[in-house]
Amino acid sequence: MELNFKQKYMLPKLYSLLVFLMFFSVVNAQNCTLDIGGKNSETIKTIFQLNEEQIAIMETLKGELEVKTKSTEDQIEKLLAEHPQSTEEDLIKLADKYKVLQKQQLDLAYESDKELLSVFNAKQYERYLQLCNEAIRQPIKVEPKIYGIPGIEE
Repeated sequence: MELNFKQKYMLPKLYSLLVFLMFFSVVNAQNCTLDIGGKNSETIKTIFQLNEEQIAIMETLKGELEVKTKSTEDQIEKLLAEHPQSTEEDLIKLADKYKVLQKQQLDLAYESDKELLSVFNAKQYERYLQLCNEAIRQPIKVEPKIYGIPGIEE
């Protein structure tokens, strides 16, 4: 069975595009993220022993992130469904447009994680730094929140 001209020359180009997109994803994965938009909510609550206020903030951030990313996800679906992919130039343009949308998604998730980290106390943030170090990831820099001791007037 011999491949026709289009199959013979487009398959390596598609493979190259996929490898390029995977490489881009791996490079951006070096940040130490919590992924509050994912399915890790219970794990985050447990590992960092979040208090009620922090849990409420995390749930709010998760909801806001879902709303913000929905638009970008729709744009990605439309791009992949409608963008021409018949030439190498088309594929390069598709990859460039996809990278922009993917970066928007990553930036939104990063900002949500950063907001949650900003309400961590020093002990929780230290635990986060320890886990990032163990995973050889770049931590998100924030100033931990200082919580007062209830019942003590200053």
